[in-house]
Amino acid sequence: MRIAYLDCPTGISGDMTLAALIDAGVDLDTLRAGIDSLGLADVRLDVETVMRGAFRGVHVKVVYPPQHVHRGLKEILELIDRADAITANQKELARRIFFAVAAAEAKVHGSTIAHVHFHEVGAVDSIVDIIGAAIGFDLLGVEQIYASPIPTGQGVIRIAHGICPIPAPGTAELLKGIPLADVPIESELTTPTGAAI
Repeated sequence: MRIAYLDCPTGISGDMTLAALIDAGVDLDTLRAGIDSLGLADVRLDVETVMRGAFRGVHVKVVYPPQHVHRGLKEILELIDRADAITANQKELARRIFFAVAAAEAKVHGSTIAHVHFHEVGAVDSIVDIIGAAIGFDLLGVEQIYASPIPTGQGVIRIAHGICPIPAPGTAELLKGIPLADVPIESELTTPTGAAI
């Protein structure tokens, strides 16, 4: 059985996860083909090797034109279903991640999964990060995923609903039952996308 262990001493985000999967050996052409098949206009995945201090790593950035679209779960699931370069296993994992986000958002907003509109997680970069992670885990043959305790950071952050404490309500809901680490850094260390993954 192949296991992935996510070591998260400074949190987790979608782009961090995607970069780690690429660095672990995910084929970039296959990943890009899957993302391209979503049919999102003018979306590009920029990947580069970087040095942070004395260490080499991979940096990923999703490049896309400005958008002001707030997608609901239905629209995102339709994108996934139409993607012809994404396997059934990859689609299923992506759906599970988005359902987790929808359930958390519905709970914190007193709504239902069907009526939740994603703001940050409905943005193109988050969609690409989540679907890219699902593709990556599948391409690596990962059957189980474990993670270190997750630090959330501290302070406040501005989200679509205004200024909120860190972790933001949706992130806090996603992390219920997950061991957390106390890392006293004034910043959002774990994003909703990272928490969902």
